[in-house]
Amino acid sequence: MDDNLLRIFIALTAFAVVIQAGILMALYLSVRKTTARMEAIATEVTSKALPTLETAHNMLVDLRPKLETLAGNAAESTTILRVQLGRLDATLSDVLDRTRLQVIRADELLNRTMDKVEDASEVVHKTVVSPLKHVSGLVNAISTGVEVLLGQKRRQGRNGMGVPQDEMFI
Repeated sequence: MDDNLLRIFIALTAFAVVIQAGILMALYLSVRKTTARMEAIATEVTSKALPTLETAHNMLVDLRPKLETLAGNAAESTTILRVQLGRLDATLSDVLDRTRLQVIRADELLNRTMDKVEDASEVVHKTVVSPLKHVSGLVNAISTGVEVLLGQKRRQGRNGMGVPQDEMFI
């Protein structure tokens, strides 16, 4: 029995080896097909993508000097703009300072003018109005004195009546 059993094990082992060989052969063929497909895809990608990549690379090579020039121009323009803004700031500051000074001067001029007008008004009042009041008072006094000397009746009141109201009662 041992002999038969040994033969069965050998046959089963041989059968398992044949099955494994078949599986390995199927795997080999499957990998070969997949490899062929991958090579076809790689060839297609290479044929389509490489020209695009080369075109993009060429565009970048062509655009690089232009981009560098553009960046340089932008930096130069920024520097010029900064300098011009500095000048503008200085000019505006100067204009504001001068305007402020002129406003102060105009205010002082106006104040001096108003003071002089007030002084002139006081001088006119002292030299013209006040003496006129004195002269007017003196003229009234002289006219009243002359009327009394000449014996004329009392002067009529300002309201147009000849006799003051107090004298009307008897």
